[in-house]
Amino acid sequence: MTKDTRSPKDRKALNYHAEGRPGKIEIRATKPTLTSSQLSLAYSPGVAIPCLEIAKREDDVFRYTAKGNLVGVITNGTAVLGLGKIGPLASKPVMEGKGVLFKKFADIDVFDIELDEPDVEGMIRIIKALGPTFGGINLEDIKAPDCFEIEKALVEQMDIPVFHDDQHGTAIIAAAAFINALEVVKKKIHKVKIVFSGAGAASMACAKLFIQMGAKKDNLIMCDSKGVLYEGRTSGMNKYKDEFAAKTEHRSLAEAIKKADAFIGLSVKGLLSKEMVASMGKKPIIFAMANPDPEITPEEVAKVRKDAIMATGRSDYPNQVNNVLGFPFIFRGALDVRAKKINEEMKLAAVKALADLAKEEVPDEVKRAYDNKDFSFGPQYLIPKPFDHRVLTRVAPAVAKAAVSSGVARHPITDFEAYALELEARLGSGQAFIKSLRDRIDITSPPRIAFAEGEDIRILYAVNRIKDESPVCPILIGDPAKIYPKIENHHLYHLHDVEIIHPEKDPRRKDFTHLYYSSRQRKGVSLSHAQQVMGIGNYFGAMLVKNSHVDGMITGAAHTYPESFRPVMEIVGTHQGHKAAGIIILVSKNKLHFIADCTLQFDPDAKALADIAIDTAGAYHSFTGKHPKVAFLSFSNFGSSPHPDAKKMAKAASLTKEMAPYLVCDGELQADVAVDSRLITSLFPFSDLQDSADVLIMPNLNAANIAYKLAGQLSEDIDMIGPIIIPLNSPINIVQRTSTVDQIVHETILTAFMAQRFTHLKKDHAR
Repeated sequence: MTKDTRSPKDRKALNYHAEGRPGKIEIRATKPTLTSSQLSLAYSPGVAIPCLEIAKREDDVFRYTAKGNLVGVITNGTAVLGLGKIGPLASKPVMEGKGVLFKKFADIDVFDIELDEPDVEGMIRIIKALGPTFGGINLEDIKAPDCFEIEKALVEQMDIPVFHDDQHGTAIIAAAAFINALEVVKKKIHKVKIVFSGAGAASMACAKLFIQMGAKKDNLIMCDSKGVLYEGRTSGMNKYKDEFAAKTEHRSLAEAIKKADAFIGLSVKGLLSKEMVASMGKKPIIFAMANPDPEITPEEVAKVRKDAIMATGRSDYPNQVNNVLGFPFIFRGALDVRAKKINEEMKLAAVKALADLAKEEVPDEVKRAYDNKDFSFGPQYLIPKPFDHRVLTRVAPAVAKAAVSSGVARHPITDFEAYALELEARLGSGQAFIKSLRDRIDITSPPRIAFAEGEDIRILYAVNRIKDESPVCPILIGDPAKIYPKIENHHLYHLHDVEIIHPEKDPRRKDFTHLYYSSRQRKGVSLSHAQQVMGIGNYFGAMLVKNSHVDGMITGAAHTYPESFRPVMEIVGTHQGHKAAGIIILVSKNKLHFIADCTLQFDPDAKALADIAIDTAGAYHSFTGKHPKVAFLSFSNFGSSPHPDAKKMAKAASLTKEMAPYLVCDGELQADVAVDSRLITSLFPFSDLQDSADVLIMPNLNAANIAYKLAGQLSEDIDMIGPIIIPLNSPINIVQRTSTVDQIVHETILTAFMAQRFTHLKKDHAR
């Protein structure tokens, strides 16, 4: 038996691709195929109907098929990654990987196509013939100069976007990083001297895009393996290299790079020496993007230049020039307006969108994906990270707008706010839901939301984002002497004018103490204890809410859930004496589910469950404007088990129907039946629920907690939001001590929306 000499890293990569179902992609049906009727609609005879419609109106292909969201990733394997000419079969793992990235980052479906065709004319003929299948073509890993010929011909001959990512994708990302690097070093693009190492597709595309952005062609020098491309050179030249032949006496990279402002490397490992770097001008910009190993490493540069700014193609160094920041989102925007091509205006729009995004505050979820590193615009952070979901909502709309304004869009978008919501829903339904709530908050009268733990750094980061992005007026509760230094040290510029309330020094503390004492003196609370707790943020904050000094409160960041819940119940209490319940909102692409009770009532009886159901249904209606269908969940379906737990859920459903006859509800039901309309209509046609339920009432805290946490962990398609507490007399919500900044921001939007609803209800009652 031959000994396996491959490294652990290599074996890990092979196992990743081989384990389970071989490869990285699969095809799934998007329509149900569970019955013979559904199969007859999917294929014969039902499929004939859309065929005939498309035959009459070709544009209907986008209505009845997946063409509009389908991209062909096509190669002949002649220039694969850093591996060279390894052929179409060996290129297939790379093309599958490209499909994964399209789907992961932009929800675009891909067929990867590896062609055994080395001839340029053959590639053009085959790919053109594939046009009816796809909404766009991504050319990949085709050697130069063949790739230029193939792309040019296909762009001219096809009426869908054709994009050679090795050229334009690299150029767009590098350009975004480059203009930001110029801003950091305070240099103007039309004045800088730029040296390119490598004269392939990517280098030439970068040079052309830099020129479009304002670089002077006379300030560019390009080198290949034989040296400088100069006027009069004949060896190794072609018509594409001739375009970049410079009027210069320089013949080598070492000569050309002296006093240069920037080095753009798309060549080979180790080509740039430390001596060359030392000879460059002040504050040099060095983009060493050879893959997988750069022309020079940041460590080597640091030994000779402390003033250099670097980017590479590697994820283990700052400023990774990674094509995944470009192609998924460029195609997303192009597909969504049915662009005929991807033109220069669209590429430049993508550059600007990426460059601008790098200057915004980085979300907490992005930091978590990179081991909680802190990113802020500067030498170590010139371009966004691939896991920043905002790239989709910035780049795709920018590209779509450019397509519309430049006249290549056949299906123009008119409502870009709605388009942004649609994009967020593609990848993170929770983000779209939160944005929909944020957009419904009245910006003319922003809810005043107090933060009980105003000294907590996560709260400060969250409030900084809220001040910048949301129609909410945040108020911090805490010691200003502790808060202001954190604001300065962490550069939280949006907090300079935020209101800070110090409970120990606030003049309202005395009145709050007596109010609290008078309400709790027969429950064991002394005056001295009342005075003491009114110096604590969550007690003081609850009093602010109760007495309408603020509209709502967030607490819990620095306390346990019981510690946070106690002052809420003691001071604010619940509406009509109902049990307090915690709702988790599960958001998927096509559905919202409100689950209760997930945080508070350990084993509620039937009456308490009925109250919780009515209150949760009310919350669902407040958030969505829709009347929900409510299911009481159990291990039993309509008396199939005589167990007391099942009977409890049946009784709760019965009580709810008596107490709230306007509600559509039923139970007891098993979870799969409750959320599948086909099951409930076929198995239980007598049920009041003849559609899937929106509100799911759990039998106890144990079941609820297990259910929502499992759902969140096992499915990437489900986002969890909350919990929110109902039915309090004033809107207060509790975050977990482990909550991220993003989760605190989401909880704040939920609370602000609830506060606005409370205000409207008060006004209605006053009338």
